[in-house]
Amino acid sequence: MLARGPAARSGAPPIEYSLLLTATLCLLALGAVMVFSASSATTLLAEGEGDGAYYLKRVILFAAIGLLVMRIASMRGARLARALTPVLVAVALVLLAAVLMPDVGRSVNGAQRWLGAGLVQFQPSELAKLALVLYGAHMLAVQPRRVRSLSGLAPYLVVVGVALLLIAGQPDLGTAVGLGAAVACLLVAAGTRLRTLLPLAAAMGIAVLAMVAAHPYQQERLTSFLDPAADTGGAGFQATQATIALGSGGVLGVGLGESVQKAFYLPEAHTDMVAAVLGEEAGLAGMAVLIGLFGMFGYAGFRAAHRSRDRYGKLLAAGLTSLVLAQAAINLFAVLGLAPLTGVPLPFVSYGGSSLIVTLASAGLILNVARGPRASAAPARNRARRRPLGAAGSGAKLRVRDGTNPARRRRRGASRDSGGRHRRSRRAGDRSRRRVAR
Repeated sequence: MLARGPAARSGAPPIEYSLLLTATLCLLALGAVMVFSASSATTLLAEGEGDGAYYLKRVILFAAIGLLVMRIASMRGARLARALTPVLVAVALVLLAAVLMPDVGRSVNGAQRWLGAGLVQFQPSELAKLALVLYGAHMLAVQPRRVRSLSGLAPYLVVVGVALLLIAGQPDLGTAVGLGAAVACLLVAAGTRLRTLLPLAAAMGIAVLAMVAAHPYQQERLTSFLDPAADTGGAGFQATQATIALGSGGVLGVGLGESVQKAFYLPEAHTDMVAAVLGEEAGLAGMAVLIGLFGMFGYAGFRAAHRSRDRYGKLLAAGLTSLVLAQAAINLFAVLGLAPLTGVPLPFVSYGGSSLIVTLASAGLILNVARGPRASAAPARNRARRRPLGAAGSGAKLRVRDGTNPARRRRRGASRDSGGRHRRSRRAGDRSRRRVAR
């Protein structure tokens, strides 16, 4: 049996569990600080407000709810989520359809993405992202042969396609692209060949182009991304101000709370552009810490997926980790000017109640997978028992009851036989010499 270290004997959690929890809590704390810094000036200066900690209080409330959900999910969340997956998928699709109704959905800045009003507001697309990853992990774990062809994946792809169309109709191109990327990573982790996914990638590309062509403001975002200086006072204003903020930060930043761009120059500073405020106040060093924390989260999540013994756990951890990283990449690329602005929040960091709660729930499910049985923890004797007898290339040698090698035993028997014949011939020679002497 493999020897276990002190951490394993004392029941300490695996390293991926500790790294994942540390990265999540650090990102959450960093987000609370940056949301307060990015929003305090505008709320103090805006007419009718006056509470600089308004958004910070809401972040603390949402974070408390999310941490409670994460704690529950980290205990037995994967089993519970698997049982509730059909309900979650049905509820998510119904809510996505309801948000598009004129008298039901709430519109903000030209996008109709929310349900409810006041403090109780919810974005159904956040629930849909989680539900579709759960559905894909369950289906591909129960029926792994579906990954061999598009026809086998058709039931899952139809549900994903309907959800993407409803999300695109809000319109919310960034969330649709992030969900599509997460689904693609999930399919690859399940064993789908890349050539099987090529038609899906082509269809999604055509759909994105059609969506951009149908909405003039998205065309403006695309053209402003290609040339922000062409319209610095219009479509390219936000991208230009983000570039100024990052450039002003330098290596070490101007200091926490000292950002100038957040004061009415940078739109949506506490939501989509919170990373730009971080880059101005903490500089390149702060951005490196932020990217490093997401790198730690991704490493721990994929390591947990790799070491899980359960196929459902593998796919669940891989899909949810890909979902978080895809959203982070889309947001950071937009802030850095490497991608068009899409309105995708930065996970754990940007302000947003439903996004924060759902993302913390996803982190809790990954923690649950990381805490479960690991493939490398299987005893060596169990692996040897499962290995086919005399398998070629396995390095295993056939043993008999006395623990010796058959080839060595044959050589030993041969040496005993030759030794016995030599002794018999020597005794016969002695007897013949005695007879001659007589």
